[in-house]
Amino acid sequence: MNKLSTLLFLHVIMSLPAWAQQPVFTHQDTLRGSIGYGRQNWDVTYYNITVEPDFNTKTIHGKNTIRFTNKGVHIMQIDLQEPMQMDSINYRNQPLTYNRDGNAFFIQLPNLNNDLRKVFTDSITIYFSGKPKEARNAPWDGGWIWKKDNDGNPWMTVACQGLGASVWYPCKDTQSDEPDEGASLTIIAPDTLVAVGNGRLMATKNVNGQKKSFTWVVVNPINNYNIVPYIGKYSHWGEIYKGRKGNLTMDYWVLNYNVEKAKSHFKDAGRMMKAFEYWMGPYPFYEDGYKLVEAPHLGMEHQSAIAYGNHFKNGYLGRDLSGTGEGLKWDFIIVHESGHEWFGNNITSKDIADMWIHEGFTNYSETLFTDYYYGTAAGNAYNIGCRKNIQNDKPIIGPYGVNKEGSGDMYYKASAMIHTLRQVINNDKKFRKILVGLNKIFYHKTITTDDITAFLYHSVKHKFDVIPFLKQYLTTTDIPILEYKIENNILYYRFTHCMDGFQVPLKLKDSKIWIYPTTEPKEMKWKSGNPLLEIDPNFYIQIKKVQ
Repeated sequence: MNKLSTLLFLHVIMSLPAWAQQPVFTHQDTLRGSIGYGRQNWDVTYYNITVEPDFNTKTIHGKNTIRFTNKGVHIMQIDLQEPMQMDSINYRNQPLTYNRDGNAFFIQLPNLNNDLRKVFTDSITIYFSGKPKEARNAPWDGGWIWKKDNDGNPWMTVACQGLGASVWYPCKDTQSDEPDEGASLTIIAPDTLVAVGNGRLMATKNVNGQKKSFTWVVVNPINNYNIVPYIGKYSHWGEIYKGRKGNLTMDYWVLNYNVEKAKSHFKDAGRMMKAFEYWMGPYPFYEDGYKLVEAPHLGMEHQSAIAYGNHFKNGYLGRDLSGTGEGLKWDFIIVHESGHEWFGNNITSKDIADMWIHEGFTNYSETLFTDYYYGTAAGNAYNIGCRKNIQNDKPIIGPYGVNKEGSGDMYYKASAMIHTLRQVINNDKKFRKILVGLNKIFYHKTITTDDITAFLYHSVKHKFDVIPFLKQYLTTTDIPILEYKIENNILYYRFTHCMDGFQVPLKLKDSKIWIYPTTEPKEMKWKSGNPLLEIDPNFYIQIKKVQ
């Protein structure tokens, strides 16, 4: 089967179960989640955003100049969520009109001369204003965050993953089209405060006497929801990390009264970088640096500017999500949110239905961190302990084309699936090569589950068929059951509660013996006097003895 045929085949088998469980969606869901006529024929290359918030009125205003590759576009869909407004649109020094359809604006571009190249660089500037949706429980609900620090100073930022960046600025709000050449964010704030953004600080200017502008620039592709302003009474320090691609700047921004405790606690950032560069390859954004920025919410994986709000505690707000004690040895937010720099930011899913690519691998990075510093047994214990958080309520992969995530099991269940795959590979050097390979092959790319499946298929095909394995865990809620019985020193076994073709080699507990169950009955000689079949608990399956 050629590559194209393989990908088409994978698309069919992976997509149908998600669609089968799709509820009814609205016209707005389709506009937001699909690539319709207003999103075709143009690709974003650069965002140049300016924003000025007003803390007292909870309003913002600004502009976004969108540079794009024009492939013959006549209608542009630009997303900006209600109640935000577009004040004006400028194209080649001419104002443009538009039609609004809910959260989507359809802009008519004038016909261009026939002698222009079919594909060329173009730009449009959009001025916007309004009172953006306020996040009441960030980062879970999303929106602009208006808080005060302990000294009463304004403290502002945004968290909008899932909800979308169009909650506060006009953009092509789809994960499938990142600005290939990066983005610039200029934040205008009171001169008593400091504004932090993604990438590197390129300019500061005094504005109208009592304000200051801060211009931050990223040179790498960045997804829309990762572009973020932080505004507060920040203090700063930094260090140089000698990484796998040379010197990496690691900068820290915290509220001025938290500097001393943060300097001690943020040592996990360097430890994180060392472990993750080992397991997953070089940090993907050396050019833009790495930052931890204290935020008035729990945390978020904003590219090169990780939001931190774990109150300088180990674990998840002082709790161990695994219940084993291993999760209290490190700061969950530093480790997890930074893990997204590899899976989520470097590798980004085109559709949020495939968000398991972000969350499953990043959740597994917690296991890898634990393994790196505290040993494989500790990492295994942490991963197995986290399984209690699996719900198996609905498929991990959501419905495509409607901006809808799948189950929250994209975290722990997907991680358990990856951990199982690691056991099958049974060679950490090869497993590490897969993780590094994913970040190399899909470097700064937007991808699908099919892309991951094709990569893994070719990486582990000598072990077993990974296609039904992934399909089982990602598109169903059934955990495969290994049924067995022992009669006359013969072990009879097979998988049930799984789709046809499912298979996964299994290692016996505390043994070097492997069995190779499928959905077809198998048998093997068994030791006399041992009435039970025990499987290594690192494999995420269920076991049932039958008569």
